[in-house]
Amino acid sequence: MRNFLTRHWFAYAMVLPVVVVLAVLVVVPLAQGLYFTFTDINDTTIANPVLDRPTRYEFVGLANYLNVLSGDPAYGSFWSTLARTLVWTFACVFFHYVIGLGLAMLLNRPVRGRGLYRVLLILPWAVPVFISAFAWRYLFNSEYGLINWVLELVGLPPQVWLGQSDLALVSVIVVNIWLGVPFMMVALLGGLQAIPSDLYEAAEMDGATPWQRFVHVTLPGLRAVSGTVVLLGVIWTFNMFPVIYLVTENNPHTRILVTYAFERFFSGATRDYAIASTYGVLILSVLLVFAAIYRRAMRRQGEVL
Repeated sequence: MRNFLTRHWFAYAMVLPVVVVLAVLVVVPLAQGLYFTFTDINDTTIANPVLDRPTRYEFVGLANYLNVLSGDPAYGSFWSTLARTLVWTFACVFFHYVIGLGLAMLLNRPVRGRGLYRVLLILPWAVPVFISAFAWRYLFNSEYGLINWVLELVGLPPQVWLGQSDLALVSVIVVNIWLGVPFMMVALLGGLQAIPSDLYEAAEMDGATPWQRFVHVTLPGLRAVSGTVVLLGVIWTFNMFPVIYLVTENNPHTRILVTYAFERFFSGATRDYAIASTYGVLILSVLLVFAAIYRRAMRRQGEVL
């Protein structure tokens, strides 16, 4: 160990500041949030030096977890909210991948103006999220939105897209698909360009149809890239707070786990930090379980993440 540290001390010295910053910004708040889940802390029991109020919250053990996992509506109807979160995540990531792969395959061909198309297709990713969210909120407006104007133009009835119905969930899924496709497209385009052209030529000489070349050459060649981007897409989408909150705010039909945690922490007559922290820990647990299962599945296929 002494020889190892002597030989690599400079690398550790360079990494140390980053480790310290991450510990302060990530590990310490995470540990504090985990501790809050075992208490009844809220804005009436937390210490307030301005009001000269001492700490009054108490240790309650696993009570917060039991209350949340019971599915009680008073604690956010955890299981129905989890189901809505899974629908939201699966729909977004599925269309991100399918549309992104289709566009990547089109841009991988020698098409005139390909550079211009790449710039135009990556614009949604370059625009700040809040600008895109407000633009789509205007498009979905039930009174003067462009989408309802087009529906009326073709003889269809206008819809209340962002109201108290499941159309609100469909609307935010559309917005998030529009925002997330460019990243998936760029990542998959890089994977396509890394596949040797000799494989396609050999498959074509063997009489493989375009569909067979796609199934047996393209998809296996993209397996490593696909595994990474799908895992990242699930993590990002599962915790995608700004799109839902900026487009529909506190609409219960678009409520997912992370938005409900925000509501409990910052909204209401009493800000319940304990329940919000409990939701945060449960979100982390769900993602860790998914990541572990997904990595094991990829290892079985010969890909290591």
